[in-house]
Amino acid sequence: MKNKLLLILLLVVCIVKAQTTDEKQLKNIYNTSLIQGQGYNWLNYLSNQIGGRLSGSIQAQKAVEYTKKELESLGLDRVWLQPVMVPKWVRGTPEFAYFETSPGKTTNVPICALGGSVATPQKGIKANIIEVKGIEDLKALGKEKIQGKIVFYNRPMDPTLISTFKSYSGCVDQRYSGAEEAGKYGAVGVLVRSVNLRLDDYPHTGSMSYGETPVKNRVPAAAISTNGAELLSTTLKLNPDIKFYFKQNCKQYEDVKSYNVIGEITGTTFPNEIMIVGGHLDSWDLGDGSHDDGAGVVQSMEVLRLLKETGYKPKRTIRVVLFMNEENGLRGGNKYAEVAKSKKENHVFALESDAGGFTPRGFSFDCSDANFKQVESWKKLFEPYLIHMFVKGGSGADVGPLKNENIVLAGLRPDSQRYFDHHHAENDTFEHVNKRELQLGAATMASLVYLFDTYGVKLPPKIKG
Repeated sequence: MKNKLLLILLLVVCIVKAQTTDEKQLKNIYNTSLIQGQGYNWLNYLSNQIGGRLSGSIQAQKAVEYTKKELESLGLDRVWLQPVMVPKWVRGTPEFAYFETSPGKTTNVPICALGGSVATPQKGIKANIIEVKGIEDLKALGKEKIQGKIVFYNRPMDPTLISTFKSYSGCVDQRYSGAEEAGKYGAVGVLVRSVNLRLDDYPHTGSMSYGETPVKNRVPAAAISTNGAELLSTTLKLNPDIKFYFKQNCKQYEDVKSYNVIGEITGTTFPNEIMIVGGHLDSWDLGDGSHDDGAGVVQSMEVLRLLKETGYKPKRTIRVVLFMNEENGLRGGNKYAEVAKSKKENHVFALESDAGGFTPRGFSFDCSDANFKQVESWKKLFEPYLIHMFVKGGSGADVGPLKNENIVLAGLRPDSQRYFDHHHAENDTFEHVNKRELQLGAATMASLVYLFDTYGVKLPPKIKG
């Protein structure tokens, strides 16, 4: 009986000691980030000296060179570039649009071409417009009512959903597949309400697909600002015969070579177990990509810097991966996973930041029940920093291709209420990122990496056969 009590006592002492060590390390990480953080300075350069970093652009290449240089300055064990072929789509001269209520009486509205769209004819397109709430409405209308017209998709994000990402996913199909589907019914162009909860004058771009539609049959597609969409919809109710004109000059070129930027600290105990943290280096071209995803890039770089700065020696190899081409192809994420598989690398953990630089709230996890239970046991360590949300769900687009039964995939989840005000729009700029919020996010990510490195990943039991 005495031996049993002694064993229990020793176990309690070990747990308390481990908790105390973890508490100290997390406090050290947060303090270092808040007092000596570098991420905001890196983001300032990416945003204000380089700007929007659309895949295949000169700015994207400059971002590759800059982040590689900064990672090398951290004294990591290894920094390298991983080649990847990416699409090159160019917006061209600014888009222009108006609607005409009677001959010569026009009202201009803000639009932007969707990423991957074809151009309009040189003189633009002018046609009657038909409003729908989603792709499913096309079948009910049929070719007779759609042919020769511009289809106007006007389904807004659902404001009743507290998770704005759920609201986004509920209407983004009209942006992605709207042109492909409308073209099947003879539409000559497509307008899509910007995927944004706020009423403003910023059109929001984003990726779209024509599927298997031959190039000669593809119709141009543009986003219209939410204020523009409201005005157009109201005017259509008063005068269904109005005509809409728009002109855009975008062009798709041949693929070009770009790079994922990678840096690592080699593990001291399990160097063949690889943990990665990352964001995507490319952005859209309308703003400077500060929230999407400059914030995730610099936070991921900060994770490795914070671990080094606090004197922590990781047991496992920890990599930062700055992925290229998440926005319009996911080529970087797929290439990284392809190379990892070909080299038989053992990735045990992957964390992505791609939801903006706002106040961190927690993480979502794509993992086994055993690993999620372990995460929940760390909740008290995060509570002093107001990190309370630990949920099962998605992780991130770029780390998704690494998925298997053994790996833990995670995504940083900041407060999402303002994210879609800036997402893919001209106002995704540096002044909208709060330095303290950005640094709290970096510290939160570094803390989770530290804990998984310290305690490891729970592997599924082997099946005896």
